[in-house]
Amino acid sequence: MLNSVVIAATEETHNPLIPAWPDIIASAICFVIILFFFWKLVLPRMRKLLDERAEAIEGNIAKADEAQHKAEALLEEYTAQLADARAEAAKIRETARTDGQKIVAEAKDNATAEAARVTAAAQAQIEAERQGALVSLRGEVGSLAIDLASGVVGEVLTDDKKAQAIVDRFLADLESSEAQKAGSGN
Repeated sequence: MLNSVVIAATEETHNPLIPAWPDIIASAICFVIILFFFWKLVLPRMRKLLDERAEAIEGNIAKADEAQHKAEALLEEYTAQLADARAEAAKIRETARTDGQKIVAEAKDNATAEAARVTAAAQAQIEAERQGALVSLRGEVGSLAIDLASGVVGEVLTDDKKAQAIVDRFLADLESSEAQKAGSGN
């Protein structure tokens, strides 16, 4: 039997890789029908979908470009504001430095004036105390001089006005002689 199949196969000149004409025609009709439906239904929808996608991408690109331009404008504005702020800060620092120097100068002037006032008040107080001491000293020296004079003379000097006049004259003579010595010593 194998011999009969081999003989039958060799007698026929038909190639098994090439389909028969009725199969080719049926396949071509199916292909044309599918191609027609694809061309009329699927392809327009695909084009519409691809066009919408392209428009969305172009819109997003335009939005991105607009956002980038806005960002650049904001960056320039920020840079300008930052430069203004730095200039203003430098101006404020300079004003503060100048004001500080004025305050220090005023404080020095006030301290000098206060020192002069305190010195003048201290000198006035010293002079007042010196005058007070001189008056007190005159009184004590006068009473001591009267007591001494009473002891030397042997009488009690009770006339206070006369005794006071003698003591004052004595102290005045003493001060004038000291003033002459001080004037000639210089």
